[in-house]
Amino acid sequence: MSTYIVGDIHGCYKELRLLLNKANFNFQKDYLWITGDLVFKGPDSLKVLKYIYSFKNKVRIVLGNHDINLISMYFNIYNKNNCTNELLYNLLNYSDHRILIDWLRFQPLLQVDHNLKIVMSHAGIFPKWSLIDVQFYANEVEKILRSKHFKYFLKRLWGNFPNKWNINLKGVKRFRFIVNSLTRMRYCFSNFYLDMQYKSFPCNFSSYLKPWFDFDSKITKNNYIIFFGHWSSLKGHCTPPKVIALDTGCCWGGYLTMVRVEDFTYFYQPRIL
Repeated sequence: MSTYIVGDIHGCYKELRLLLNKANFNFQKDYLWITGDLVFKGPDSLKVLKYIYSFKNKVRIVLGNHDINLISMYFNIYNKNNCTNELLYNLLNYSDHRILIDWLRFQPLLQVDHNLKIVMSHAGIFPKWSLIDVQFYANEVEKILRSKHFKYFLKRLWGNFPNKWNINLKGVKRFRFIVNSLTRMRYCFSNFYLDMQYKSFPCNFSSYLKPWFDFDSKITKNNYIIFFGHWSSLKGHCTPPKVIALDTGCCWGGYLTMVRVEDFTYFYQPRIL
C-alpha cells in the first residue's frame, strides 16, 4: 500500500490518468491525496470529478478555492466567467450532478496522517497556527459547509478582510480568515497580516512580504511535512525542507506532479495540448 499526493488537477483529466499509469497506481491498495482545485481551468473538469468520485474510497482531497467556487456557482451564489459557466452547464447536464456537488461540499479543508506525519491543505498553513489549532479551525468551517446553513455562509464567504488573525474573531469574519488562509494565502506581512493581492514568484516579492512558508512553523518543527498546491508559479521550488509545493501549472501548459510519500519518488506528466 502506498500513498500518493498529486497537485492541483484543474480539469486536466488525461494528464491525471497518464500520471497514475506511470506510477502503477493500485486502485485496490493505494491511496491518492489531492491538494484541491480539482476543477476549473483545464478542459475536462466534469470528467475529473466523475473519475475521482468513481474510486472515492481511495481518495483524500482538500477543498481549494475553485472547488468552493463551483459549489457556490451550482447554487447560484457565485458566478465568475464564461469558462466556469461552461463547466456548470456540463455539470447540470450530467444526470448525477447533485451527487457530485454534495460529495464535494462534504470534503475537508485539511488532511492529516499522524502515522506518516503529513499534513495537506490547498494553499498552506497560517504560520502562527499549530497542528491542533489548524485542525480545530478547519473543522469549524467544515461543519458549516456540511450544514443546512451552507448557502448563507457561501454568500458571505469571499473577501480579503479581516487579514489579521485574532482568536476572538467571530462569525463570518472568523470563517473568512480561516478559509482564506487554507485556500488562498500566498504571502504574509512581517506582522503576520495576510496579503491577498501579491501573487508573483518569491524572487520578485517586496521586502516587507514573505511567503507563508518562510516563517517559522510549529508544524514542521514537530517533524510533520506540509503538502500544498495553489501557487503554480513556484513550479515546486523555493520552499524550505518539510514544505512541499505540488502545483506545477498543468492547466497553464506546465505539468502535473505527484509524489509517493513512502519513498519520496516523484512522477511528472506534461500537459497534453
